[in-house]
Amino acid sequence: MAAVDGSASRLGDGPRLPVRPRLARFLVLFAVFVCAACGLVYELALVALGSYLLGDTIVQASVVLSVMVFAMGVGSVLSKRLTDRPAFWFAVIEGTLSLVGGLSVLVLYSAFAWFSLYQPAMVLLATVIGALIGAEIPLLMTLIQRIRRQEAADAAADMFAADYVGGLLGGLAFPFALLPVFGLLKGTLIVGALNAVVGVWVVLWLFRRSLTPRGRMLPAIGLVVVLAVLASSFALSGRFEVNARQALYRDPIVHAQRSEYQQIVVTQKLSGSDTRLFLNGDLQFSSLDEYRYHESLVHPAMNGPHGDVLVLGGGDGLGVRELVGYSDVESITLVDLDPAVTRLARTMPEIRALNENAFADERVEVVNADAFTWLRENRRRFDVILADMPDPDDTGTAKLYSTEFYTLARRSLAEQGRMAVQAGSPYFAPEAYWSVRAGLRAAGWRTSGYHVDVPSFGDWGFFLAAPEEVGKPDVALPDEHPPLRFLDGATLRAARTFPKDRRPTGSEASTLLRPRVLDYERGAWEGY
Repeated sequence: MAAVDGSASRLGDGPRLPVRPRLARFLVLFAVFVCAACGLVYELALVALGSYLLGDTIVQASVVLSVMVFAMGVGSVLSKRLTDRPAFWFAVIEGTLSLVGGLSVLVLYSAFAWFSLYQPAMVLLATVIGALIGAEIPLLMTLIQRIRRQEAADAAADMFAADYVGGLLGGLAFPFALLPVFGLLKGTLIVGALNAVVGVWVVLWLFRRSLTPRGRMLPAIGLVVVLAVLASSFALSGRFEVNARQALYRDPIVHAQRSEYQQIVVTQKLSGSDTRLFLNGDLQFSSLDEYRYHESLVHPAMNGPHGDVLVLGGGDGLGVRELVGYSDVESITLVDLDPAVTRLARTMPEIRALNENAFADERVEVVNADAFTWLRENRRRFDVILADMPDPDDTGTAKLYSTEFYTLARRSLAEQGRMAVQAGSPYFAPEAYWSVRAGLRAAGWRTSGYHVDVPSFGDWGFFLAAPEEVGKPDVALPDEHPPLRFLDGATLRAARTFPKDRRPTGSEASTLLRPRVLDYERGAWEGY
């Protein structure tokens, strides 16, 4: 008697196929190839989104991949109960995987923006996607064996070869094609649609003679529904992204873009009184108080020779604005990784007004490069170095706070030069703040720490550093400055004093082989 929900009888008969067994086998292996590529894209999308929203790529990759690999094993075991109707159940699994995987970025972004449930949602999605991927191979293996039985080792070799090559395609297509052309949200929706078409097509066309009318109708209806949902999501993705992104920010968004390196968002109050720049969700400045930060970073280091100045980071141009006010500065070299940020600082009226069009000064040279790599290759020496780097919330930025980085910076400093480093908050993250001093001293710098109030950030700290000298454990902070909006001698003298509960903690330095990533919730370095 025919099965009511799947196959009419056990598959495996060459005559029941619409093509010769050799071609049928090739088509199944092609399905393996495509499904493997799609599965890897789903994995990479979860890792990428977690990195964008939460930082710390290593943790996100470890959690996603470990959960998915575990779930794949569970899915493989559970699929043993489905091998009596492999074609039907493979169609069901592929349709479900296409829907869940294709919508995964949309669901996770919603969980992050509106419900603050990103981590539970990510673990649940990784588990479901992993289990569905794990169930694919046993069913496909059964289908291949029923087309033409062969030695298990040969069948497994062919199956895994197609699977691994598909994984290679998906892994390369994700960063080089899907992300740059479609973006993360639309890219996963397109992959979900491809996964559905190929996966269900294997059943509806290749094995249609082995399915009951109901067994053919249910996958066909499911395919139409999945494609309709994915297509509707694709059409509405632009509006969804705008609404979800706006939910993350207090003020209206006036500019948003995904560069090659990061998400760039500029917000502004309706009154125009406060413009803010965010990179990957982290506040970079508020126009209400950014002068407090930039005056404190720049001017203490300028008390001495300052003909040639190197700025590492600071692509918004606000630090450069402070520098161009010195008539005796001969050259300013700014090294910032992302050309999209420096382009925005040159072209966006709101930011250009804040930096007073500083990049137009003929003394300013902008270099878009990784600061660590640039310092390794640099042979020029500078009188002043300003390290205005993003907080080290993942291993990519942690290297910019490592002993090795400070060693390279010291090699680029003139004999009587000084360096100022933004070091985070000694109040909210004291271990991280004092570990910057440990890294500087391990690299041969003498230091003086100071901290000021920047309302948008809170209590914010810096270090002024100079090369070690015998008998001089610390570098002296200046007592006087040119007239500024915030910083003066009295403010800087007060900034040298740390309260009892925020004095040095004995934190260890961060290094390349032992990077320390800032954990904002604990206010500490998280080591690997």
